[in-house]
Order: sequence, then structure tokens, then C-alpha cells
Amino acid sequence: MKTFRAALTALAFLAFALHPAHARANSFADDPEVTAFIAEMQEKHGFDADWLSTRFARLRPNETVLRAIKPAAVPELQRSWERYRSRFLNERRIAAGARFWQQHEADLRRASAIYGVPPEIIVAIIGVETEYGQNTGKFGVMQALATLAFRYPPRAPFFRSELEQFLLLARENEADPLTIKGSYAGAIGIPQFMPSSQRRYAVDFDGDGKVNLSRSATDAIGSVASFLAQHGWETGGAVAVPASFESDPAPLVALGIKPEKTLADLVAAGMRAEGNPAAQAAVIDLVTPDQETEYWAGFQNFYVITRYNRSSFYAMSVFQLAEAIRERKQAL
Repeated sequence: MKTFRAALTALAFLAFALHPAHARANSFADDPEVTAFIAEMQEKHGFDADWLSTRFARLRPNETVLRAIKPAAVPELQRSWERYRSRFLNERRIAAGARFWQQHEADLRRASAIYGVPPEIIVAIIGVETEYGQNTGKFGVMQALATLAFRYPPRAPFFRSELEQFLLLARENEADPLTIKGSYAGAIGIPQFMPSSQRRYAVDFDGDGKVNLSRSATDAIGSVASFLAQHGWETGGAVAVPASFESDPAPLVALGIKPEKTLADLVAAGMRAEGNPAAQAAVIDLVTPDQETEYWAGFQNFYVITRYNRSSFYAMSVFQLAEAIRERKQAL
């Protein structure tokens, strides 16, 4: 009897969930902001309003996306270089990075020759982003971007713009936007490009007539190099060097991570570091709670890596992983 009642309850819930009125209430259908967005896409880009409305009606806000995008509840857990570094500087990623380099050596050599970016930096970014294409994301990109564009006010304008770029990207690639998978923030493919970055910086590096960052490692390699080059990568330039201080480094740290003083200026202000005195540099502080802060001088190329992800922890992880992969590759 209990089993029969449970079955009836389940059927009743299913009927409620599938009822058209309930579905509309939980989808993006009839949302005034979505309606306005659809009208804008029709006016600006010639999209069919009914076609877009049908796709939005099949989507519902994703609570997992909203939980993932929110800042950590405990502030002190947000900033620990030691904890952050351990996620990427490990044997698994180093060994896999050396293998990825071996498998795609010709593509990496060609990308480096064209764009001036060292192979190890390209490999390390792909390693940090998706572990060489193993973890490209399982979220529906349109659903994730719509959730953030219309249900997350703190960054709604940014994600609304990315949703616009995503729909244009899907149309250009003749793909149904509902079928494309990516991260909870809408990043796509092996190098995790946001839609705007893919449209602006990605390249057809394998020459097949289309850009496919989800399945073509060759396109991913060329696109990462293209991105860095277009953000000002200096061919042959240093990335970062260790630094120490004779005095309080706080005023120099407060200047930010964009290199706007020469290394000579920073040395004159109390920093110890080796490198080209005329090179522009910034002071990078890598903080770990209850440990001594680690300082580096970050040059233009360090800053360029932060254009991929605006975090000094991220850029330093890429740099150190790149060095470890290069050493492993040489040993092989």
C-alpha cells in the first residue's frame, strides 16, 4: 500500500512539474527582461524573435550556477597562495603537460613562431584551464549565461553582453545554442574562452575553415597564442623574478599589478630583484595566511597572463606550471 501511495505521489508531482503553467513560471518565458533582450537581438542582429523565444522557454534558471558564481562566504578563505598553487602545481598536471607538448609539438612550435609566445606558456594555460581538455564543463552555456544575465544583478550587464556574443557565435557556427556545453560562467572549450573572446581572438589554426575550441587542440593552441599576442605579449621578455624588500613593500604593492615603473625604480624604492633595469615591472604579493608573504617582480608578460584571468595567483600558477612542464619536457 505504501508503495502504491508513493507512486501516486510521484505521478502527481510529475504532472504538476509538467503542467504548462508551472513550466512557464519556472522558465525564462514571459520574463520582461528576457522579452526585451529578444527584441534587442532581433533589432540589432536580425534574429527571429519566435526562434529565440522558443529556446528561452525551454530554459530555467540554474541554482547551481548561482551558487558557484557567488564569492566565498568566509573572506579569509579567498586568498591563500599555498592552497591555490597546490591545485595546479602537482605531478599530474606537470606530467600531462609534458605529454600534451609532445603530442602537439608541431602546432606549438608554429604558434610560437607566429605569435611569439613560448610553447610552455600555451600548454600551461590549457593545463590550468581544463587540464589539457579533460574538464571543459558540463553546463549548458545558454542556460548558464541566461541565469547570470537575468538572475544575478551584480554582474548582469557583463553576462548579458556575453549571452549576446554567444548567440552570435552559435549562429556563425550553425550550431543550436542549446547543445553547447561549457563552464558555469559560460566559458567554452579546451582553452575556456568566453564567447566575446572567442569571436575576437580565436583562430582557425588547423585550417579546416572553422574555429572549434571544443574539439580541436590545434585551434585551442593557436587561439591561446593569438589572445596573448593581441594583449601585448613581448617576445623573449621575462615573465617574473623573485623579489625581496629592505623596507615596507606595501606602497609598491598598492600600485597594482600593471607594470608602470622600471625595475630600477622599484630597486631604488627598496626592492631586491634581478633583471633588466629598464624593464617595466610591478610588485606581486602572494599571500598565504600565517606564512611569510612571497614577493615577485612581474613584467609585461605577467600582466598579459592576467588578461586571461585577472588574478596574480592565476598568472603565477601559469608561469610556474610552464617552467615545471618545460623542465620535464627537456628531461624526456
